[in-house]
Amino acid sequence: MTTVFVPKEIQDGETRVAATPETVKRMIKLGLKVTVEGGAGEASKILDQEYVEAGASIGEAWDADVVLKVNPPEERKDGKHETELLKEGALLLSLVWSVSNPALAKKLSERKLSVLAMEAVPRISRAQKMDVLSSQANLAGYKAVLMGANAMTQIMPMMVTAAGTIKPAKCVVMGAGVAGLQAIATARRLGAVVEATDIRPEVKEQVESLGGKFIETVEASGEGGYAKELTDEQKKRQAEIIESHLIAADLVICTALIPGRPAPKLISASTVEKMKEGAVIVDLAVSQGGNCELAETGIVTKHGVTIVGEPNVPATLASDASAMYARNILALVMDIVDRENDAAIKLDLEDEVIDGALIIKDGEVRNERTKKAIEDMKESE
Repeated sequence: MTTVFVPKEIQDGETRVAATPETVKRMIKLGLKVTVEGGAGEASKILDQEYVEAGASIGEAWDADVVLKVNPPEERKDGKHETELLKEGALLLSLVWSVSNPALAKKLSERKLSVLAMEAVPRISRAQKMDVLSSQANLAGYKAVLMGANAMTQIMPMMVTAAGTIKPAKCVVMGAGVAGLQAIATARRLGAVVEATDIRPEVKEQVESLGGKFIETVEASGEGGYAKELTDEQKKRQAEIIESHLIAADLVICTALIPGRPAPKLISASTVEKMKEGAVIVDLAVSQGGNCELAETGIVTKHGVTIVGEPNVPATLASDASAMYARNILALVMDIVDRENDAAIKLDLEDEVIDGALIIKDGEVRNERTKKAIEDMKESE
């Protein structure tokens, strides 16, 4: 029988868990034996007893055939690295970020592990139910607006009162991907006047369908629905167009990311200096360097502008974030379990989703960008 282990996440500030009682029950029906580490769901308000009632065992089982995680393996307080705890030949399903963390990719390879990286799941229609990045970005876009509204000294909607009329807040959303579109929708629901900008002109219709006004800038559409990196000249032109909108904004939500690269700098220090006293910037890209030049982890005030830099926004919505992440993981697990062969794991490289997400197989690094990152790391040592 194939065994599955769900450990408690150890990254600071992480509240999510890779499986819920709902998904545990489904995995057991597939014929898998599931063990959940004690307290793994505590921050998501899931008690150990709920896992037991779903059919799981409670304990540590790092020698399992399959390990499900949210964050990449890291060093524990006892000095042991989680990678070393996995048995050779095991399968890891997790966010890995191997391109930006080649040292970890090298460790995983040396342990002869197979790794399905959740961030590498191809963004195709069939894989939408496995798309962790989208499910978590949806929540982040929603919560970013609430965080911004909480930091503002004014209300979002227009309000007509006996004491006079309050104008609606002006909100600018930088980036109209999954997080950006959810931010637009949320800010509009709260009554703000919303503008949005993106270097992919094809998202204009989506922005307008949510009630936002699209700010036309430069065009730079990339592969897989992502934006590509701009040239220096394009960056300068984009900044010039957007600056007047930022100066007039009460709230700015930054969501722009480029896979495998630092976040693009979209708001310069000089622009922040020109913004309204009391304006708020929420930078969802702070963990990758930030879209705002002055963004830091935490909440800071620069030139009278409050800049909110929460590196893990989905973790502030632990219950729903865990539920969505766990369902994404379950969808991928269901694709690799051979139900006709005692629930054995089958990694079908003819399957476009498995082929794309399987960055390492039995210790062999398959992902080209990860290979290059490891080579570059070795050359620099």
